[in-house]
Amino acid sequence: MLTKILSVSGKPGLYKLISTSKNLNIVESLPDGKRIPVYLTEKVVALSDVSIYTTDEDVPLREVFRKIKEKENGGKTAPGSKSSNSEVFRYFGEVLPNYDTDKVYASDIKKILSWYNILLNSGIDFEQVEAKTEESAGTEPENNEK
Repeated sequence: MLTKILSVSGKPGLYKLISTSKNLNIVESLPDGKRIPVYLTEKVVALSDVSIYTTDEDVPLREVFRKIKEKENGGKTAPGSKSSNSEVFRYFGEVLPNYDTDKVYASDIKKILSWYNILLNSGIDFEQVEAKTEESAGTEPENNEK
């Protein structure tokens, strides 16, 4: 599901990919449902392609979202975009203790927390998305063997 959830540079919030064509994509804002065109010249990133720097290896954003959901017991995050940098760093350190403090900035964390809250309000279940991915990965070899 996160492959169809997009961040569009210069536009606030998150968008769901509705359709694609040769020169543009049509996306729908998750918070308000408005549809807008996004041209190929605009920078667009799928959330499935985003990962967080850690001292070990990069952690996919989906995994970070799941850890936030566990910490918040399925609710919204306590710190938000208006929180102080020290509060945001302290919170993120509890969620992902080994994040790279040199490469991950407060603005990045605030954006991640904002995205999490938007996805939560939109009814996206991260565990359910992960389970579908694992199921499809498990069934593909059986189909290829037959």
